[in-house]
Amino acid sequence: MAAAACVVLGLGLIGGAATGSWLTGDGTDGDGRRNAFAAAGDLWHSSPVDKLFPPTVRGEGAGPGGSDRVWTRVAVAPDSGCKKAFDPLLRKALAPVGCLRLLRATYTDATRSHVTTVGLLFTKADSAAMAALRTRFEKQGLDRRRDLMPRPYAPADGAAAGFGDGQRASWTLSVLTDAPVVVYAVSGFADGRTVGEPLPAEDAMKADSTKSPAQAGLGHDARGLADRVERSLRKSVDPAGEEPS
Repeated sequence: MAAAACVVLGLGLIGGAATGSWLTGDGTDGDGRRNAFAAAGDLWHSSPVDKLFPPTVRGEGAGPGGSDRVWTRVAVAPDSGCKKAFDPLLRKALAPVGCLRLLRATYTDATRSHVTTVGLLFTKADSAAMAALRTRFEKQGLDRRRDLMPRPYAPADGAAAGFGDGQRASWTLSVLTDAPVVVYAVSGFADGRTVGEPLPAEDAMKADSTKSPAQAGLGHDARGLADRVERSLRKSVDPAGEEPS
């Protein structure tokens, strides 16, 4: 009996370590890591929408100057392909990893003056292909080019009804390497105003920027929501492995 208990305990520790390595990026490649990668790729059909895109997202310290943010979900797009979700050049840049499924939701801030679409692109790629794509995006700065922006999801009615391509003000995009997923967010003004010079979130979050996306905190909206939806994705693989933000 004592020997059996040791075996069970040992298996539990091994399983916990494998899940932890996916959440933290630690550890070496192995069956646990591969299984976690595959499990993440199945979330588009196995995880409830409220887990991936919570109805309310709280961002402690996520706003300009470390202020708190609260975002409320106003629309969820039907799961779909990627044909109309990205500017043509971005779709081409993402093509090497394929498009298995695309999930999107749109949020508004507490003042209902900003809107942000967050997307989870589930790819057909393995970890090596995801790593190669991430390297390409980083080296070529593809996540900062205005001609490679993701598009917003705007239902016909509601706070985001006027959120179209011309209203895009700031965006962020991250190619994950421990999951077959690309996470992105694009933000704009809820009143439908056109933004002539969109800024990548990294630039829009600079304290000394005088551009309207930066002054309005739209870079913080894009980055804050993308980060927290990515956390929700990881938490869906291991509900006990991520503390609420």
